[in-house]
Amino acid sequence: MKRVYPAIFTRCENEYVVDIPDFDIATEGKDLADAIDMARGAINLMGITWEDEGKSIPAPSDLCGIALADGQFCTLIDCDFVEYRKSLDNRAVKKNCTIPSWLNKKAEKAHINFSATLQEALIQKLGD
Repeated sequence: MKRVYPAIFTRCENEYVVDIPDFDIATEGKDLADAIDMARGAINLMGITWEDEGKSIPAPSDLCGIALADGQFCTLIDCDFVEYRKSLDNRAVKKNCTIPSWLNKKAEKAHINFSATLQEALIQKLGD
């Protein structure tokens, strides 16, 4: 699920502080690019955490309704909760499978990587 949330940036000495009002969270970055990345990560992490807890992910606020103090600016941060969840859940999981002995011998002789082959076959089969 892709969404775009407003984020309020404040320059503080050698960094940017970022407030994300829709999630009532804040983060920071050493420069503007880092602060944007940190904001995207914070929103994605909070969103999937709320999903896991059975809470609804909030709808993005209207950018026009954001009040800014002197020296602040607001921009939109895009996030994709589905892709973020996939990226976090890319850990290896051990699976047991059974194949005929003759196929095992032939595959080992050909130096086939069983894990890679199974992953490729599953991806192809599932259409991901």
